[in-house]
Amino acid sequence: MDNLNPNTANAPIDEKELQIAEEEAKVSKDTFVHKFKKPFEYNGKSYEQFEFDFSSLTGGDSLAVEEELQREGKGVVVVAAFNSEYLIRIAARACLEPISYDAFKYMSLFDYNRIRDRARSFLLRSEQ
Repeated sequence: MDNLNPNTANAPIDEKELQIAEEEAKVSKDTFVHKFKKPFEYNGKSYEQFEFDFSSLTGGDSLAVEEELQREGKGVVVVAAFNSEYLIRIAARACLEPISYDAFKYMSLFDYNRIRDRARSFLLRSEQ
């Protein structure tokens, strides 16, 4: 059975990307501190870093994110580890700074990708 990217219904997942994500998942932690390359400004507040505790997440968090996405018409999550909307919402729930997932849209692409990839690593490791 082919691995499918949930964002493009019939496009196969890049095997190299999957291998890199799986390797990263083996060495990453359930908690981490992301230091922004430059202070992140959002809603009039400046952030130097965000701390995440993925081990605090529950099945209820996952179900709530899936329900939010369905309610917003963003479809069904097929492979959570490769659905950016799902990953960033999970990261927002794991963030110790009370902040909306919407804030992640305004980060630099570098910071956004690093945080999204940590959420992916956590999910992949939790499935092993």
